[in-house]
Amino acid sequence: MPRVKRGFKLRRRHKRILKMAKGMRNARSRLFRTAREQVFRGLKIAFKERRRKKREYRSLWIVRINAAVRALGSKYSEFAGWLTRSGVGLDRKALADLALHDMDAFKAVFAEVRAKGARA
Repeated sequence: MPRVKRGFKLRRRHKRILKMAKGMRNARSRLFRTAREQVFRGLKIAFKERRRKKREYRSLWIVRINAAVRALGSKYSEFAGWLTRSGVGLDRKALADLALHDMDAFKAVFAEVRAKGARA
């Protein structure tokens, strides 16, 4: 069986990993084995953090809505119940944006949700 020299494919694989490890310090950016460990670890953490970011934004929106609702004399849990019963199709992201940038519009939404949700 002929001998196989893996020059091109091996070099291409190593270069891809080392390119991904470019900003790391010392051996982590220069030695393939160490760089591979760090790159795989970084990719794993990046995957996990993309999901965590969604959770953190949702809790930020809830905090902002709660602050606005408390300024209007209610609680977030009551407001969330009214929102579900009233059938208003605004999500937490939109409500938090209204609460932060346009309080008058949020007051109007709050009044409508309160009126519809308390009846239903």
